[in-house]
Amino acid sequence: MQTNFFTGGSQNSSASDKPATNASATSDMFTKLLVAQIRNQDPLAPTDPSDFVNQLAQLSQTESLQSLATLTSNNASVLQSLQVLALGAQVGSQVTVSTTSVKLGAEPIKGAVTLANSAARTTLVLTGADGVKHNIELGTQAAGEVPFTVDPVALGLPPGQYAMQVDTDSNSTASIGVIGKLNSVKLSSTGNVVLDVAGLGEVAPYAITAFNGQMAASSITASN
Repeated sequence: MQTNFFTGGSQNSSASDKPATNASATSDMFTKLLVAQIRNQDPLAPTDPSDFVNQLAQLSQTESLQSLATLTSNNASVLQSLQVLALGAQVGSQVTVSTTSVKLGAEPIKGAVTLANSAARTTLVLTGADGVKHNIELGTQAAGEVPFTVDPVALGLPPGQYAMQVDTDSNSTASIGVIGKLNSVKLSSTGNVVLDVAGLGEVAPYAITAFNGQMAASSITASN
């Protein structure tokens, strides 16, 4: 039996015992084969004893690797559980997510573009599912973070999913971070940690670049 981190109860550990069962079966099969090999060897030309020693060494190495794999898997499960618990404490706070898409509704979306170099012309481009591009001019900007706000109502943008990219006259490398409320943290059916962020949907933990607490009030309001 093992303790479930999320319910506080216990659950059957038969699944985690399977690697140990497989290792035991492999060891028994090897022993039987080795005994059969010794019994059936040619008495006039017996097998070199060092060959048996090498086979035993190989079995020992295989069992060690199986044990290591099981230990690594168990440690990964514990780390995932701890990650969920740690991130769960941040539910309700504002986070910045590195992304190239956003889901617009009626509420404004805040974020920042990070420029590697300065640019005389900086444009945030949103492309809807219909392929129509909507340019949001951010003007002349120095290298670093450029805050922005996308107000769908003011800009006349219909609700839906939009791809985002940054165009500059200097072809500066740029990344986009969008701020949203962390709604929930959960484990997916595949065992991966998944975060639900307002305006972005489900994102992976590695996409989170900052935990901001309450959303900052200052930003540059975008205009079409």
